[in-house]
Amino acid sequence: MTEGIDGKIIVITGASSGLGEAAARRLARGGAKLVLGARRIDRLDALARDLALGDGAAIQTDVTDAGQVRRLVDHAVGLHGRIDVLINNAGLMPHSPLERAKIEDWDRMIDVNLKGVLYGVAAALPHMKAQKSGHIINVSSVAGHKVSPGGAVYSATKTAVRVISEGLRQEVKPYDIRTTVISPGAVDTELPASATEADVAEGMRQFYAAFAIPADSFARAVAFAISQPAEVDINEILYRPTKQVG
Repeated sequence: MTEGIDGKIIVITGASSGLGEAAARRLARGGAKLVLGARRIDRLDALARDLALGDGAAIQTDVTDAGQVRRLVDHAVGLHGRIDVLINNAGLMPHSPLERAKIEDWDRMIDVNLKGVLYGVAAALPHMKAQKSGHIINVSSVAGHKVSPGGAVYSATKTAVRVISEGLRQEVKPYDIRTTVISPGAVDTELPASATEADVAEGMRQFYAAFAIPADSFARAVAFAISQPAEVDINEILYRPTKQVG
């Protein structure tokens, strides 16, 4: 699937592993020109080399810092003259019961999962408004549609991503900008490893071992949304492994 992807300038946050890496690999095969951001610059550089993306394609980026996110997007525009797609993908999931008061984990989820998305929107919108085109893809979760014990704060951040995406969709219509929010179920990534409570981490490990599907499932959803003709705006994709009930 290369139609609608070939030649597009695409920026991906959280691209050093998991969903972001899978999306980068599929989009690179489709002929996209990628600029990748993540904190782990060694892994990001290795991915950029593996995909033969060329100089300047990997930029160390912490999405909790609005200035770094702006630098990533501005770099892509400086390198390629425009930005066609921003994929706000960076996220973490340190589940824990609220009674354990893991305030540091709560703050990290809010900073990465929620503020990181807002910082991406803030960085990309001025360029896309000026172009009168663009596509912002935000990553939510099945947890943004339902809440489970131990996942209240994570679900709150992912629900907020859906709300922000819908508000954004309505606001950017005058500029012909498209918006998509993708909500995956259990996908085989490093996300469960962000749990800091041993008993919760073990429960998540068992759940993902039983149900998780490859990260390329997400990459295919991204490619589908991007590859639509300009007059088609895929606003939301919600998917789960076939065996996953909740």
